[in-house]
Amino acid sequence: MKKLYSVLALLMVASLVMAACQPAAATFKVAQVTDLGGIDDKSFNATAYKGIEQAVAELGVQGKYLESQQQADYAKNIQQLLDEETDLIVTVGFLLGVDTASSAKANPNQKFAIVDYAYPDCWPGAVEGKDCGSTTELPNVLGLTFSTDEAGFLAGYAAAASTKTGKVATFGGIQLPTVTIFMKGFEAGVNYYNQENGTAVEVLGWSTADDAGSFTGNFESLDDGRSFAEAFVQEGADIVMPVAGPVGLGSAAYCKDTGSCMIVGVDTDWTVSASEYSDVILTSVLKNMNVAVFDAVKAAKEGTFKGGIYTGTLANGGVGIAPVKGASADLTATLEQLKNDIISGAITVQ
Repeated sequence: MKKLYSVLALLMVASLVMAACQPAAATFKVAQVTDLGGIDDKSFNATAYKGIEQAVAELGVQGKYLESQQQADYAKNIQQLLDEETDLIVTVGFLLGVDTASSAKANPNQKFAIVDYAYPDCWPGAVEGKDCGSTTELPNVLGLTFSTDEAGFLAGYAAAASTKTGKVATFGGIQLPTVTIFMKGFEAGVNYYNQENGTAVEVLGWSTADDAGSFTGNFESLDDGRSFAEAFVQEGADIVMPVAGPVGLGSAAYCKDTGSCMIVGVDTDWTVSASEYSDVILTSVLKNMNVAVFDAVKAAKEGTFKGGIYTGTLANGGVGIAPVKGASADLTATLEQLKNDIISGAITVQ
């Protein structure tokens, strides 16, 4: 009997030793390379990273980010994550398009997701790898794009319905397609309001017909945001939509300090992400990047990841608007009908 116990004891010890020698399950690693403006920009970088934070909490992945202080950091940050054998690299912003494509082509087994960009992106005469990223779709890159002109249309209509001066304004950080798409939708919504109500609300800061508008040239300076808002107010505007990341917080501060204007936030609900300015937030154009990023992480972890293009729309909940401050029941109902009309195709945002 003692021999039997000794044998059983040896077997138990051996099994424990073998279990201890088994390699631990590898942790799935996800990381984000930010655009300029920092991870706490209360805008696109922060919103995208919320998707990774959700994946950390719900899927058990390991998440991190690398901040880009200048455009020269993009390629370096991507390479660092490659060296760290990151399973999914998420890059954020139009300006990372070329560097993301270059890395993806050089590392075809590496999975990438890029926010606000997709491939192919080249145009006649463009130099691949310099002016644009790729002439073809990249099978290891998922482009996360958003029809923010649809939600911008609703915000423009709401602004036109809410202005007391008959003038509203918008401006951007840098003139990029992912910036001007907000501005185009905003102007289209104002124009539709005028058409339906026989009014003449004016839009300052952007003209789709001229493909031109007002831009600060950066996504960082709160002082620029403040001065642009002040200039528009001096021109008669009482509602401003800044499409410029943290720059817009300067505009919100000006409106709060002076009581002379209201703000239309972008990317996320500014009554939440910039709650200190909630009193002057009319509404926000929502670009639900966090949802798209989380879905990309989930697919990559589960082995169902595919390259291509995801487009967030009003129909799939990828874009939307936050509640409009002070909106009447009639305006709220009209905005809901406009949303349905855009989804059905009865209204085309141009």
